[in-house]
Amino acid sequence: MKTTISNLKKGDKAQIDAFDVEAIPLKLLEMGCLPGNIVEVLQIAPFGDPLYLDINGCHLAIRLETAREIEVVPIKSGH
Repeated sequence: MKTTISNLKKGDKAQIDAFDVEAIPLKLLEMGCLPGNIVEVLQIAPFGDPLYLDINGCHLAIRLETAREIEVVPIKSGH
C-alpha cells in the first residue's frame, strides 16, 4: 500500500514522491507541492478535513480528497 499525505499524523514529515497531475489543483503545484519537496502536517481539522500543511515553508490547507492523491515517503524523526 502506498503512503499518502492523508495517512500522515500531526507533526509527521514526508517527501512528496508522486501524484497524478490531473488530480491536483494547479495552485498546489504553484505553491511547491512537487515531487522531492518536504511536507509536514501542522494541523488536522476536527473531522479530519482539511489538513493544514507546510510544504517548503509555504503553509496551506488541502482537502482530504486531494491529500489521498499525493504519494509520499515518510521521514523518520531523529529522536
